Formats: sequence, C-alpha cells, structure tokens
Amino acid sequence: MGTGFVRGIGIVAAFSSALLLAGVASAQTKWDASVPWGPSEYHTKNLIRFAAEIGRVTDGRIEVTVHAGGSLGIKGPESLRAVSDGIVPMAEMAGFQQTGEEPLLGFEALPFLINNFDELEDFVSRIRPLYAAAFERNNQKLIYMVPWPSQNIFTKTEVHNLGDIDGMRIRTYNKTSTELMTAIGMSPALISSPDIVPILAAGGLDAVMTSATTAVAQKYWEFLKHTYQTNHLWALNEVTINMDAWNAISAADQKAIMGLAAELEPQFWDVARGEDTIMYAKLKENGMTVGAPAADFLAALQKSGKEFWGAFTDTVDGSKPILDKFLADMGK
Repeated sequence: MGTGFVRGIGIVAAFSSALLLAGVASAQTKWDASVPWGPSEYHTKNLIRFAAEIGRVTDGRIEVTVHAGGSLGIKGPESLRAVSDGIVPMAEMAGFQQTGEEPLLGFEALPFLINNFDELEDFVSRIRPLYAAAFERNNQKLIYMVPWPSQNIFTKTEVHNLGDIDGMRIRTYNKTSTELMTAIGMSPALISSPDIVPILAAGGLDAVMTSATTAVAQKYWEFLKHTYQTNHLWALNEVTINMDAWNAISAADQKAIMGLAAELEPQFWDVARGEDTIMYAKLKENGMTVGAPAADFLAALQKSGKEFWGAFTDTVDGSKPILDKFLADMGK
C-alpha cells in the first residue's frame, strides 16, 4: 500500500472528523421550552412546529426542546416569572394567568370585552406594543401571540337558573375569573390545567371554566355532562424567550426567528379559528350537551363581568385610552 494512499486516507479521515465536529458545533444553543398544556392541545402543537422550524431557519444552530404538560415543574401562572428569572429560557404561557406579576397581560381577557375572533384580532393590533414592552420589563422577548377559542362553563348538573349554580365548585384560571364566579354565587378554585382532571376524578369540582379544546383534550365527558357557551372572555397565549438567552444569539438568528414568527402566527390563528367547530362536535359525540346558558345566568355574568373594566383601567397605566377607542370603534 503506497504512502499516497495512506496520506489520502488520513486526509479523508481528517475531513470527516471536521464535518462531525461542525455538526456537533452547529447546535450552539439549546433552549428548553415550558408549556403547561398537554401534548394534544393545539398551542403545544404550534410550539412544537415552531421549535422544529427554528432549527431549520438557524441551520441547526439553535435547538429547542418542548416540554408539555408542565413537565418541568412550572405551572401556568408561574411561567412569566420562570422565564424572567432564567429558570427556563423559553415558555408558552397564558398572559391572563400572569396578571399577578404583570396586570396589563389580562387586558384582552376582560370579561365580555371581546365578542369574536375578528374583534380580538383588531384589539391585538392595538395592544401588541404594550405587551411587548411588558415582557421586556420582565426580562423577556415576545415572539408570537395566539388566541384560545371561546370560553365555556362545563358542569355536572344542568343549569336552568342562577339558583342552580349557587355554591357550585368551579375551576377558574386567573384572579379576574375567580372574582367573577364569586360575584355570581359560585365557589371558585384557581387550578392549573394539568391539575384539573385529578381533582375532577377525586370529586373536588362540580364545574370547570375553560375552552372546548381543553375539555376534549382532558375528556371531560368522563366527569361532566353539560357545556354552556358563555363566551365570557377571549384570551391570548404568548411565546417568550428570556432576554439574556435572546441576546446571546446572533443578530442573524434573531432576525430569522422573528421572521418565522411573523410567518407562522397567522397560521396558528387559523388553527384557533377552526377549533370550536371541531371540538364542540367531539364533545357531542361523547355524550355532552352543548348550548347557550340560561338567560338569567348569562345576564348575571355579563353584568358582573363589565364591572371589571373600570377597575382595570384605573390601575393599569395607558389602558383607558385604548379601551375607550376600541369600544367607540366597535360601537359598544
């Protein structure tokens, strides 16, 4: 065997090693992303897709691993603080669950402020800069926002009037919803999404407030019988990245990620728009009733819900002019 051949083998081996090292080095940054929702929720699926696309647009330099169902030990309302403190570099969270830390993030979720997706989309165009600034105050970069579909109240027993809900134990998901349910005579408990089913199974709840999406994902028909389309609030989830982690990547990768977010966010909204039709059908298929709430029940909800608007604008700087303009533009 000639020395030229041996030398050639050495060159090939060296070149292969260099390629291998380049491949290893290409994953320069690894981010864990915390999600409180289960793997079948569309918000989780959206983030899994986004994570995969981040790898593509950064040529593998950034690798994102999505941890669903609160598996990192971070409950939904803890997400803002967890990203702020760098406990996790990235998270998908419900903004309305972060109001203890940042009251502004419950703006779009004021009860009965928004009636449908079109109004929500309009409102988001008004509040996005405020939300981006709020996340920056909390040491994180806002990447994209995607809504939940309309909200419902799911119950074990049929509700014909206000008397039927008196003292009913109901799961709520933030301070406002808890106060709203208290105002109409229910007995609320603030419970994170992954904890709902164990408490239902133990008989600790009579009702749950959430979307049809979560109801299907968690198979509420095993515990509850009735779906009331109260449509009491519309809400957003946000994906954010810890600012220190964000600043550690190149400007080119930052631009690629934000470009990707701008491309995918409208597609994620389209997914949300189609959820109710699909999920209400699945609830019916599994034996749950789906319909409008009793008139006095809904009227009491609406009356109590709108009382939160003034309290919000009185305490959250910059919110009143936006709210007043939106109400005027929508003819409310």
